[in-house]
Amino acid sequence: MLELVRAGGWPMIPLILLSVVALAIIVERFWSLRRKVVMPPNLGAEVRAWAGRGRLDPAHIDSLRANSPLGALLASVLDIRHRPREEIRERTEDVGRHLVHRMERFLNTLGTIAAAGPLLGLFGTVVGMIQMFLGILDHGIGDVNQLAGGIGKALVCTAAGMIVAIPALAFHRYFRGRIAAYIVDMEHEAIQLMDALDPRAAAAQRAVASAPHAHVPADATVD
Repeated sequence: MLELVRAGGWPMIPLILLSVVALAIIVERFWSLRRKVVMPPNLGAEVRAWAGRGRLDPAHIDSLRANSPLGALLASVLDIRHRPREEIRERTEDVGRHLVHRMERFLNTLGTIAAAGPLLGLFGTVVGMIQMFLGILDHGIGDVNQLAGGIGKALVCTAAGMIVAIPALAFHRYFRGRIAAYIVDMEHEAIQLMDALDPRAAAAQRAVASAPHAHVPADATVD
């Protein structure tokens, strides 16, 4: 590996730095975007139970807000629970956008690395080709070692750029997809909490659950 780095020359230095940064971002995002950190298990059910028991004092809401991104979204619903449902929905959407921005931290950098990796590899390729042609001018085409060195530097830099860019792009797309899935689940939890806080929706749900099933006579026919 060290020999390949040496063969690539100084254009390999920025590629190595980009690979280190990309690896650090990937590890950090994996740790920060764990499901139990973003959406703690049973948190939505616990908050709906609080609402049912009337335990909605400011201390509980502040504790919920600091718990997790899902907690922050549910706390935003509880903050304005006495307002019309449309206003609560608008607040939820605003808070959701802020949460997306927070969860997408460093992803723009990861995307930039994915785009810059091939360009730096191409730059190393151009440098290698320039050195190769300068060697041909100085020593003629008969110096095989000079010719092979320039071609080798070009190929090593190109491969290094792809090695950096492909995983960065793959993980960038993966984390964006994971965040989108989290947002969908968090919106579902927020809607359930709004239904629990809405007396009319709660009464309708209880009526549906307690209504007896319609009895159809066995000899009934359909015209």
